[in-house]
Amino acid sequence: MSTLPSLASGPEGPHALRPLLDTVLGALGEGARARRGPLPSGGPDAVAEGMRAAVGDVLPDEGDPNALHTLVRAFAEAAADPADPLCTAHLHCPPLALATAADLAASTLNPSLDSWDQAPGASELEALVTEALAREVFGGEGGATTLITTGGTESNQLALLLAREAHGAGVRLVHGANAHHSLPRAAWLLGLPDPVVVPAPAGVLDPAALDEALTQLPGPHLVAATAGTTDAGLIDPLPEIAALCAAHGARLHVDAAYGGGLLFSDRYRERLAGLDAAETVTVDLHKLGWQPVAAGLLAVRDPGGLAALHHRADYLNADDDTEAGLPDLLGRSLRTSRRPDVLKIAVTLKALGRNGFGRLVEQVCASALEFAHLVHGHPGFELYDQPTISTVLFRPAHATDDAVAAVRRTLLNDGRAVLGRARIDGRLWLKATLLNPHTRPDDLAALLKLVEGNTPG
Repeated sequence: MSTLPSLASGPEGPHALRPLLDTVLGALGEGARARRGPLPSGGPDAVAEGMRAAVGDVLPDEGDPNALHTLVRAFAEAAADPADPLCTAHLHCPPLALATAADLAASTLNPSLDSWDQAPGASELEALVTEALAREVFGGEGGATTLITTGGTESNQLALLLAREAHGAGVRLVHGANAHHSLPRAAWLLGLPDPVVVPAPAGVLDPAALDEALTQLPGPHLVAATAGTTDAGLIDPLPEIAALCAAHGARLHVDAAYGGGLLFSDRYRERLAGLDAAETVTVDLHKLGWQPVAAGLLAVRDPGGLAALHHRADYLNADDDTEAGLPDLLGRSLRTSRRPDVLKIAVTLKALGRNGFGRLVEQVCASALEFAHLVHGHPGFELYDQPTISTVLFRPAHATDDAVAAVRRTLLNDGRAVLGRARIDGRLWLKATLLNPHTRPDDLAALLKLVEGNTPG
C-alpha cells in the first residue's frame, strides 16, 4: 500500500517539515561550497549542462526519493548568490534570515488574500502593516493605504491605472528619460496616449524641461518622477517637480522602488523630501529592504481611488457576506490568488524596528561611499560620481567600451564577480549596487583588484 506524501500544514506539518528543512539546509551548503563564488563558472552552456545532468528526467514514471536534495543542491550550485559580497550587479538584495523564515511560515499555511475565509489573520495583518507604511510615505497623514504587489512593474502599472480611472483615458504620462521601462510599457498596456519623455541630462529629470512640457501639452497630465534610478541610483529633484505639478494641476507619481528604503533612515530620509506630495508611490522592499522576492508596495494617498479596482465574484465577496462584516479583499489587487507577502515584511519591521532597519540602510550607503573613495583614489580607475544611495558607477581609466564590457563578461564566465553595466553620457560603466550590509572594506578592495587584473590590455 502506497503512502501519501506529507502535508506542510495541519497537526503533523511541523513534524513532516523538520527533516526536510535539514535536507534543504544541507543541500544549500553543499551547493554553495561547490559553486565557490558569487555565481557558477563556465557561462550559460556549462550551467545548462550541469542543471540538465542533475535533473535528468523531469517527470519519471517512478519518483526519486532524493529529488529534494539533488535539485536544491543543483539549484544552489548554479545560483547567483546576492549574499556574496562580490555579487553586486543588480537591485537584488540578500534576504534577511528572519524574513526568509517568516516566508516559510507563509508558504506552509498557504493563505490566499482573495477572500477573508482563506486568510482571516493575514488580511488583518495586511491592513495594519499597509496603513503604517502609508503613514511613513505620506508623512503621518491619516487615511492613506498601501497595496502589496509583486514589485515595481506591477506597482507602476497600478499607479497609471488609478490615474486613468481618476482623470480619463486621455491622461498623458510625462516622465524623464531616466525613468524605469515599466512606466512607458504600462502606458502602452493601458491604452494611454504616447508618453512624453522629458530630458534628464544629468541623470535626473530636468525641471525646466518639465515645466515647458506641462505648459505646452494639453492635460490632464500624470508626471512620474524617480527616486533611485536603476542605472546610477539617482533621485529626481522631487520638491521642484512637486511644485510644478501643483502649479499645472498635474498628478504626481513617484517610482521609489529603489530609494524608498531611505524612508527608514533618519540620516538619509531627507533625500526623499517632496515624496509626500505624490498621489501614489512605488516602493520595493526586495530591493533596499532585504526581503525575499516579492515584496512590492504601492502607497496610495486617496483610498477612494481604489474603487476602480472593485470587483464582485459571488463565491469570494458576496454582497450579503460583505454586509455581514466579512472584509472584501478583491479590490486591493488585480490578482485573485495572492500570497501573504505581508508576513515577512511585518516580521522584519517588528523585529528590527525603525532604528535597526535604518542602520541597515546606512550601512550599505556607507559601503558605497567607501567603494567610491577606493575608486576615486586609484589611478587606474575613473569614478562617475559620488553615490546618492548605494550604487557606484566606475570604469578602468582609458579603457574602451568594448574593454569595459569584456571585463564584466570575463568575471561572469569565471564565476568570480557579478557587476552590472550602465550607459550614461554615451559611455559604458561598470555598476556595483551594494545591498549587502555584511560587505566589508576588504571585500570592496578585492572587487576592485579583480576588475583591475582582468581588464584587457
